[in-house]
Amino acid sequence: MKISFRKKKPRIAVININGVIQEDNEDLSPRRIADALEELQERPPHAVILRLNSPGGTVGASQEIYESILKFREESKVPVVASMGDVTASGGVYVAMAADMIVANAGTVTGSIGVIIQSRNLSRLLDKVGVSAEVVKSGRYKDTLSMYRGLTKPERALLQGVIDDSHDQFVEVVSRGRKLTAKAVREFADGRVMTGRQAKHFGLVDELGGFDVAVNAAKKLANITEKPQFIEMAKPKKKWWERLSRRFISRLSGGMISSSLPEGIPLYLMQNSF
Repeated sequence: MKISFRKKKPRIAVININGVIQEDNEDLSPRRIADALEELQERPPHAVILRLNSPGGTVGASQEIYESILKFREESKVPVVASMGDVTASGGVYVAMAADMIVANAGTVTGSIGVIIQSRNLSRLLDKVGVSAEVVKSGRYKDTLSMYRGLTKPERALLQGVIDDSHDQFVEVVSRGRKLTAKAVREFADGRVMTGRQAKHFGLVDELGGFDVAVNAAKKLANITEKPQFIEMAKPKKKWWERLSRRFISRLSGGMISSSLPEGIPLYLMQNSF
């Protein structure tokens, strides 16, 4: 009697990174992504696809996710492909730099490589309504970016130094990830947004196309010749009332729900509190 053994299909893990990258985003916290990658370490897939649709996020959270992916790649030797969706800008680009290969749609909004700190100076408005602040602080810079007053020259110089150092770190990561000189990266790392096609011209992207192109790229890197099995990792854990309300709103709007991405130009945000 002949006994046949069913051959297991090659596995490709898909990690969706949607929305603003920050520590308090339960569905997209660095710990959640790291846990998913640790789970994959126990039973490594043949390849991993990062499906990115993010306008950016905070510096620390973007760096932690980047480091987790890089560590997984180096230890498991599993190829990682980044697939850019509608928007992959700023902190999303930082995360993508941990991949072996980057695929973007021709019309993907990407770039925005830069760092920003911003606050509101409401002092003139508050003067009109008779509101003032009494501040007791331990050092000259502790109330920097207070909305009750503008920046002093030393404060502006201090913050500019923080911005410049963070930007240098960003440039270094892009330079290392894309095998470009720092000078070449700085030509487009000035905060500008660009299309996927423009990003390919600058060397920020390897290939143009959607998720299917990313799958083919992953199969090629992993030497997969047959149809793979996809496993989704780090799935968002929506509460039951969130799922119900989303379904209800979807029906009211005829199935059209606006994107969860914030409006405006995507930024690589830096928290104002230190």
